[in-house]
Amino acid sequence: MGSFSSHPSGTEVLKKNQEYISEMNKNKMERWIQMHFQIKERETALEISRARELFYWLASFYGVATVGLIGRFNSTKRAAVLAPIVPLSFLVAYYADLAYGTKIHRITAEAEMIMQHEPDLLEWPSGLPTVSEIDSARLDIDDKIRLHPHQM
Repeated sequence: MGSFSSHPSGTEVLKKNQEYISEMNKNKMERWIQMHFQIKERETALEISRARELFYWLASFYGVATVGLIGRFNSTKRAAVLAPIVPLSFLVAYYADLAYGTKIHRITAEAEMIMQHEPDLLEWPSGLPTVSEIDSARLDIDDKIRLHPHQM
């Protein structure tokens, strides 16, 4: 107990610390990825629920408008009165597909196809921001606040 040979050397301690830090960084990155994945899932669920809510309103309007237009057609016998039903049908069908159909799957498949075969469409203007550009913008804002505090 307490002998010199029982204590690990400095290089062993350093190696264990580096392994520990590496493992912690890996866990941190996995958590970050999982968190963003869950945030994206929730955003997608909100998108779908918005589409469903809009579909309910559009379908209700479509039903009322169709009944009204058919009633108007019966009294006037003019086919032009029924013309608004055509574009309304397309609109309601689009939102029905988005809210309850496979449109989300088709959009996802198209996005994957773009990512695989047309990556040039995904490039940001001026490329990725660099750390120096971000720091420069941050310092510019700090300078503006310092020089003109009443304007911020």
